[in-house]
Amino acid sequence: MPVRRPAGWTEGDVTVEDLGIDATELVSLSMGEAKSLSKLADLAVRQVPGCAAAHATIWRSGELFTVAASHPDPAELIDLEMRAGTGPLTTAVRDGRPVSCRDALDEERWPWWAAQALRRGLRSSIHLVRQSASITLVLALFGVRPGALDADGVPMAEMLARFGSTVFANSLAYGQAQRTATQLKDSVAARAVTDQAKGILMHALGCDADEALRYLRRESQRRHVKVTEVAARVIATYGQGGRVAPA
Repeated sequence: MPVRRPAGWTEGDVTVEDLGIDATELVSLSMGEAKSLSKLADLAVRQVPGCAAAHATIWRSGELFTVAASHPDPAELIDLEMRAGTGPLTTAVRDGRPVSCRDALDEERWPWWAAQALRRGLRSSIHLVRQSASITLVLALFGVRPGALDADGVPMAEMLARFGSTVFANSLAYGQAQRTATQLKDSVAARAVTDQAKGILMHALGCDADEALRYLRRESQRRHVKVTEVAARVIATYGQGGRVAPA
């Protein structure tokens, strides 16, 4: 079924205040990548003249990472193109340049894709690409009329793509920083548990730190568990009960 604007919608309905609110929601990292990407696609439909539907994709190292669409039809085009391995989306990612289709009826580069777009009432499209050090963002816009995405609408779309790319690059960097901090915290906690267990063994067995660590590693291999788990068992068994660790 062809994509249609909401009932009563006219160009110019979106105010500057609306744009500010939408942008604020997009920046919010708590939304998550998928919801933020969906917000970007919806924002493009409301803000870009002639845009009736949109999809947005994030790529990492040439692989599709996250997908969102304003309507089911453009989402289906992504699935079809990923199965075919060629089309305007993959071409935009590969070349790092915008790819436009003024009229699907005249499209000769990807006839099968044009036929699928026409079946969904989509006559024109433009795929905008924004690349950063960590991601590639492609914002694709579709019109129901040939040439609907004219030059007057492209600057707004380019601004949204640039803004979205910055937001998601920062979001991924923020997420990576959080994961690194968590890993460091876990590493410090694991080291503390291991050191405490080593101290108990050194006192009980009269050995040095290296010998205590070798004891923990031998038990780890014998029991097929992590060294930290063996250390935790040593602490639980011998740390407070006063029992003497076995030789």
